[in-house]
This record gives sequence, structure tokens and C-alpha cells, in this order.
Amino acid sequence: MSQAEKARISRKKPTYRRRLRSRIVLSFLLLGFGLTTLFAFATQWTRSRVENALVEDLMNKNIDEFARRYYADPNRTPDLPVQQMYARVVGPDKFEALRFEQPDWYRLQDGIHRLRGVETDGTPFVYKLAVRKTPQNWFFLAYDMTRASRGDAQFNRAIFGSVVVFTLFSLLVGWWAAARVMSPVTELAQRLRRSGRSAESEALAAHFAEDEVGELAKALDDYAERLTDVVKRDREFNADVSHELRTPLAVIRGAVELLLTKPELDEKTRARLRRIQRAEQQCTDLISALLLLSRNERGHGSADVGKLASQLLEAHRGQLGGKTLELRLDGEPGQLVVDGPDAAVTVALGNLIGNAVKYTQQC
Repeated sequence: MSQAEKARISRKKPTYRRRLRSRIVLSFLLLGFGLTTLFAFATQWTRSRVENALVEDLMNKNIDEFARRYYADPNRTPDLPVQQMYARVVGPDKFEALRFEQPDWYRLQDGIHRLRGVETDGTPFVYKLAVRKTPQNWFFLAYDMTRASRGDAQFNRAIFGSVVVFTLFSLLVGWWAAARVMSPVTELAQRLRRSGRSAESEALAAHFAEDEVGELAKALDDYAERLTDVVKRDREFNADVSHELRTPLAVIRGAVELLLTKPELDEKTRARLRRIQRAEQQCTDLISALLLLSRNERGHGSADVGKLASQLLEAHRGQLGGKTLELRLDGEPGQLVVDGPDAAVTVALGNLIGNAVKYTQQC
């Protein structure tokens, strides 16, 4: 994975955490808004139904009482027991006159009707009209609903205001709940991050309650234990491999050094022994570099790049064959020293020089 990808992933992590917190807050907000809106709608609908039923029942009783009193004494206009009501009786001789005087009333059938109008000064009014039409007389009973309509408007504003207030309250509760819910998760992440920086993993489950976060902490502890066992076995394997591979190479090195001390060897044999010695050194460096990479560790040291490059150039001169190439080192040993083990730097430079010698045909 490249450094750019790692940086992009590290930048995304806080975004994911904020999104989870935001989803919790948004859930509370939507729940509070939905419940308060539903409650407000149900309250308004119930109030309207009950109010209409009471008013219509009252108007039906009053118009029936008005008709009864009228028939009991047609020469006297009956009094109404309820204020804000206006009663009128239209005789047969005035049926047609009502068509022009009150066309809306003339067309209405028996029942309760809701009518709207505007006063001469432009003020709107609302009233309910009870209608009883008989062949002898038409009875009308009007109930002024203007004040009640204003009360309805004030009630609706209060209901909508309560929806806003309880929605904001739900937002605050959601913010608080999200902080409480995310607190153990955040603590778990921080402890896990601190545990990753230390050599020994910290037990996480002991710091959390027996809930979902505690179960997650137990799972992470189990995973860390298994991972530690894997790393331990890997280190033991690397140590065994290192020992098993270095032992025969040490034998070869000792034998070559012993043979090179004999004065009776001819130059051709000495050249072959030096070649064996260089190959042994290359194998040793390669093993050290591979073991270092397998442990995913950063090696330290003071590698003289010029000195190592000079040795590698000398070792690869025998691979030139008939190519018209010249291996030359610009600079002197000691001019460039890097922080790294000699084995790793040797393997890296050896690969570069070996590929250059192998795939370059001429200068």
C-alpha cells in the first residue's frame, strides 16, 4: 500500500466517526420531529372533530327548540337560550324573496353548513348555519364561529410552536445520547491505539461493561492474543532459519579462509576460492536482508555506500564477459554513509549493479 493511500485512509477515519455520531443525532431528531408532528396532527384533528360534534349537536337542539317555540306561539319571536346565535323564520310567502336576499341560504338543504363571508369593513367572518325546511316554514339558525376560528388559529400556532420546541429538544437529547453512546467506543479506540504502540498488548475487556462494546473488547483481546502468538512463532521460525542457514555458510567461510592461507596454491585456484568467498558473503548478506524484511523492522547501522559499491563492482567484473562495458566508481569511500545495515544496502546495490551488467550491452 502506497503512502498516499495510507494518508487518504487516515484522513477518512475521523469522517466515519463523525458520520456515526451524526446518524445517531439525526435519528433522534427525525424521531422527535415525527412523533411531535403526529401528536400535533392527532390533537388538532381530535379537537376539531370534538368541537364540531359539540357545536352541531348544540345547534340541532337549539333549532329544534326554536321551531317548537315558534309553533307554540307564532305571533311571538322565540328567545334563544344560547348567545352568539341568530335565528330566523321564513314563511311561504317569502321563500322566493329569500332567493334574492340570501341566495346561499336559499340553496342549502337541511343540516349544518359552514359559511364564510366578509363584513362591510373588510373583516372576514365565519359562521355555521343550521337549516330546517318544512312546507310551512324555513328555519335558520346561525352560530358565529369567528371567535372560535381565531382561537383555532392561536391553537394551531401553539401546536406548531410545540413541534419546533420538542424537535429542538430531541436534537439536544440526540446530541447527548450520541456522546454517551460513542464515549465507550472512543475510549476503546484510544486504548487500542495506545496498546498498538507498546510492545505488550493491553487487556481491553477489563475496562468496559458487559455490553456490546465489552464484547467487542473481548474479541479484540482474543485477536491480539492470537496475533501475538503468530508473531512469536514467526520470530522463533526466523531465528531457527537464521541459525540453520548461517551455520553451513560459516563452515564454507572458515574452509575458504583456511585454504587461502596455504602458500602452495596457484593463482587460478586462489581466484576460484575468492569467488566462493564472495558468493558466501553475498548469501550471508541476502539472508540478513531477508530476515530483516520478514520481521518488518527498520535496521540501523552505518553503511559506507562507496565501500560497498566498490566491492560489488569488483565482484561483478567477472560477469562482463565480452561486453564493452566499464565498471567505474565516481567518488571515494567514506563520502556517503547511510543509516542502515551493511547487508540490506549490499543487497539493494547488488541488485542494481547486477541488472545493469546483465541487461546493458554496450556503453
